[in-house]
Amino acid sequence: MRALIQRVTKASVSVAGQVVGAIGPGLAVLLGIREGDSEAEAVWLAHKIAHLRIFADEQSKFNRSLLDTGGEALVVSQFTLYGDARKGLRPSFSDAARPEVAEPLIERFVELLRAEGVSVETGVFQAMMLVEIHNDGPVTIILEK
Repeated sequence: MRALIQRVTKASVSVAGQVVGAIGPGLAVLLGIREGDSEAEAVWLAHKIAHLRIFADEQSKFNRSLLDTGGEALVVSQFTLYGDARKGLRPSFSDAARPEVAEPLIERFVELLRAEGVSVETGVFQAMMLVEIHNDGPVTIILEK
């Protein structure tokens, strides 16, 4: 399981011109599921993201988490995080989990992140989405389990 997280001032996701998820300050989480991933990876990643200290305290040091700041999360499924472009000019997505495997794990990840106390909005699985991210900092972190 791989997540590209960005600290944001705001973020939203639209499908067919309609906003389906939007947040204020917090984290945009682009989430990829790989073949072989299980709930164990989702549990680890949800806890890590909720508690990761990448928000500034009063001394401008990264000492505050999403939970500490009351921030929100926008979770968007992103199978292209497992794109392999080492050979040729077209990425291979053979490492990405099939939709029937990925969708329940993404839903479970969202449940687990909410259980950590985070307010979560989402995109729409397998939809063509327009994601608007206002990266704050910019701060971008890749997490993988």
